[in-house]
Amino acid sequence: MTYKNILIIKMSSLGDVIHALPFAAALRETYPDSRISWLVHPQFSAFVPEPPIIDKVLYFDKAAFGKMGLGEKWKTLRATRSMLRSRNFDLVIDLQGLFKSAVMAWLTGCPHRIGYCEMREGSRLVSRPITGSHAHDHVIERYLDVARYLGAKVEKITYPMPALTEERKTIRRRLQEAGMPEGEKLPYVVLVPGARWETKRWPTGHYAALARKFLAEGIWVVLAGGPGDASLGEKIRELVGPEPHLLDWIGQTSLRELGALIKEARFYVSGDTGPLHIATALQKPLVTMYGPTRPDRTGPYGNPQATVLVSPVSCAGCLKKHCDHWNCMGAVTPEQVYKLFKEKEARDCD
Repeated sequence: MTYKNILIIKMSSLGDVIHALPFAAALRETYPDSRISWLVHPQFSAFVPEPPIIDKVLYFDKAAFGKMGLGEKWKTLRATRSMLRSRNFDLVIDLQGLFKSAVMAWLTGCPHRIGYCEMREGSRLVSRPITGSHAHDHVIERYLDVARYLGAKVEKITYPMPALTEERKTIRRRLQEAGMPEGEKLPYVVLVPGARWETKRWPTGHYAALARKFLAEGIWVVLAGGPGDASLGEKIRELVGPEPHLLDWIGQTSLRELGALIKEARFYVSGDTGPLHIATALQKPLVTMYGPTRPDRTGPYGNPQATVLVSPVSCAGCLKKHCDHWNCMGAVTPEQVYKLFKEKEARDCD
C-alpha cells in the first residue's frame, strides 16, 4: 500500500530523536513522493531532519502543557486534535511507544496507526506494534524493522544530520576569541560530564584526570552539556586548577551549537547521554563509558570510530537510575580512555 501523508511521532528525548534519524531516512527513500511530518517536543527538535527528508515539523510542548491548569489543558488538547486532524494523515507511526505518544496518535483520527515492537503504557492499544527480526537488537534496528515492514530496503545506517554551517562559524569564532589557534583541524576535545541518570555519570575526578592528560599534550579541552550540569563543570575546573586551555561551556550553547562544537572537535568523550548520539551521528572519533545501561540496545551505532568501554563490574547493565553501591562507572579509568584516544590518533596518522 502507498501512503501519501505520513506522521512520525517521536517527541523526546535528544538521544531517542537521534536514534530515529536512520528510520526517517529509510522511510523517505521508500516513499520519495509522500509528505512526511514529524511531531516532537520543541526542546528536542534541533536535529529533526530538514527537507527533503521531513517536509513539516509539528510541535507539542509537554513542558508548557504540564504547567497549565485543567481548563487550559483541555483547550490545548482540543486545539492539538484540530491541528492534527486537519492534516488528514493516512499513516501514523508511533516510535515513542508511550502513553503521551498514544494520545497524540489517537488525536490524529487516522485509522492506520503502527508502532515499533516495544509499545508500553497502553500505547499498543492505540497503535499496532510491528515486530521484526531485530526485536532484541539495537533500538535503531527495532525502528528500522518498522521501515522494513513498510517496504524499505535498509542497506546501511544513515543519519541525515544538518550541515550546521552557521553554527560552526559561531563556534569557530568563539574558540578564536578564547585564544585557540585557527586551523583546518582544531586542537580540542569535547568532554560531556552530565547524564540524565546519576548512575550514568562518569566521576568528575575521572574527567579532571583525563582533562589533565589532554592539556599536558597541548590539546585544549572544552566541557559541554546542558545548564543542569553546570555544577559538574565547576567541580572539574576546581580539580584541574587554573588552566586557560580548559573551557567550560556547559549550558552556554544551543543544541545545534553543541552539535557544531562536536563536529569541529578532534575527539569526544562522555557517558551514555544525548550528546553522545550527536557525536555518533556525526561519525566522530569517540569513547563512551557504560555502566548501568546496555550499549547493545542503546549504545553508539553505525559509527566505526566509536568505542564503548563497558564497566567490568558484575552488575553492569542493571538499568538502575539510583544505586546504593554505585561503583560501576568509576571502574572505567581515565588511563583506559586516554590510551584509546592515542591509539585512534595513531591510526589516523598512518
